[in-house]
Amino acid sequence: MNAFLDFLGNISWWMWIIIALILVAIRDVFFQRRHTISHNFPIVGHFRYMLEKIGPELRQYLVANNREELPFNRIERSWIYASAKKQNNYEGFGTDRDIYAHQHIFINNAMMPFKIPENHPHTIDPTFLPCAKVMGLYNNRRKPYRPASVINVSAMSFGSLSAKAVESMNKGVKMADAYHNTGEGGLSPYHSHGGDVVFHFGTGYFGVRSDDGTFSMEKLIALVEKNPFVKAIEIKLSQGAKPGKGGVLPGAKITQEISDIRHVPLGKDVLSPPTHSAFSNVPEMMVFIEQIAEATGLPVGIKAAIGKLEQWEELADIMVKTGKGPDFITVDGGEGGTGAAPPSFADHVSLPWVFGFSDLYKVFKNRNLTERIVFVGSGKLGFPAKAAMAFAMGADCINVAREAMMSIGCIQAQVCHTNRCPAGVATQNKWLQSGIDPTLKSERLAQYFKTFRKEFIEITHAAGYEHPCQFKMSDVAVNVDDQTLTKELDRTYMYNKTVVPFKSVQDLKDCQYLGGFKA
Repeated sequence: MNAFLDFLGNISWWMWIIIALILVAIRDVFFQRRHTISHNFPIVGHFRYMLEKIGPELRQYLVANNREELPFNRIERSWIYASAKKQNNYEGFGTDRDIYAHQHIFINNAMMPFKIPENHPHTIDPTFLPCAKVMGLYNNRRKPYRPASVINVSAMSFGSLSAKAVESMNKGVKMADAYHNTGEGGLSPYHSHGGDVVFHFGTGYFGVRSDDGTFSMEKLIALVEKNPFVKAIEIKLSQGAKPGKGGVLPGAKITQEISDIRHVPLGKDVLSPPTHSAFSNVPEMMVFIEQIAEATGLPVGIKAAIGKLEQWEELADIMVKTGKGPDFITVDGGEGGTGAAPPSFADHVSLPWVFGFSDLYKVFKNRNLTERIVFVGSGKLGFPAKAAMAFAMGADCINVAREAMMSIGCIQAQVCHTNRCPAGVATQNKWLQSGIDPTLKSERLAQYFKTFRKEFIEITHAAGYEHPCQFKMSDVAVNVDDQTLTKELDRTYMYNKTVVPFKSVQDLKDCQYLGGFKA
């Protein structure tokens, strides 16, 4: 035995490496049959799998140019990071974007920009930019709500995002006077740090769910009464990442905390079906909306990705006939989002935001309904120029999800669905979450929102307007064919948005519903 140990001790380190490689080669050739490459090319084949695994990182940091990546390129990410950290987010020596490229946006500036008068709200706070419309005012809801910010946090659930990420966002929207959409995972303690909240639920009715999985009005009423920071309610019909598809929350991922928040059984798989059980058609949905609004007093809206228009036309016709309807509509783009989905859904189901929104807006405009509704845009709109385009098309607010994630540290690793998010944003792993400091990250989200609003206001003034709601379709043009053909939005999408009633920013500041109804 001692002789054997002496023999092992005399083997040099490089011989151990050779022995290990021989053992790997034997395993590859004689014992494993799952991977053809490593069987046919033992040892060397493993390098192929290693490079494949780190390929996204290599392309992101070493190969792709500044404007090449999707869903967000390096320039876009850098602008969000710099804005969130209050660093220099300018670029020098002119743009490096191909301004002749298809769908490039041009904002028509005025010969004489808007001049800010003395004592204007923008001289006091250059980031003050509330929504020009009031949610629930037309339908005489008991608690109308004017969002105090035109940019807000979109629907992202606790469970999909980590506790510290949700806490950071809620504290951040409080500092930025914005609102925080809960996503369909229910209202968690991490949504309860002072920011305005839009409570969102989908087909699983998480947080307002009966034992049999159906909707519970009693639980919704109790939730609203217990949490006065809930300012509006959003019913999800579909989302850009996977419209018309349900999902399964595996029992292994349901902790006691998630069980309590979502009102689901511990340790059992929970089905989120593709359709609602509370209604099955448009008239029933209208009744459902009115019941919730009457019971809670809050504005009630719907969220959807856009495809076929027949049922939207039915909804609009009922609104004309009854004088009732949703207080706001959130239009999600098929660009996808934070929800994990099969590529067939993420890539091909539902329209991109500009196409979906323009189709939908015309449905309501043709029936003179647009003034009743607050239109919320959601789909890679978290940049001032894109927001200007959205407002020119008829949007009144925008919601941002991935942009908000990046402001608190997301690096676009694109592993949200694996629970291995290296930034701790989209994971329930305690170690990975520990790198998030909610005090610091909340300030960064707030600063991103404030920088966004400041630059958006500056673009608005450059176009000759006081508020973005005044943008017209003819104020923004896009390349729609090649370098020789550019069209304004009204000629591109064949409509003109309805003029939004607007007196002044001071009038918005003085509104009794700013930030929610105050008894």
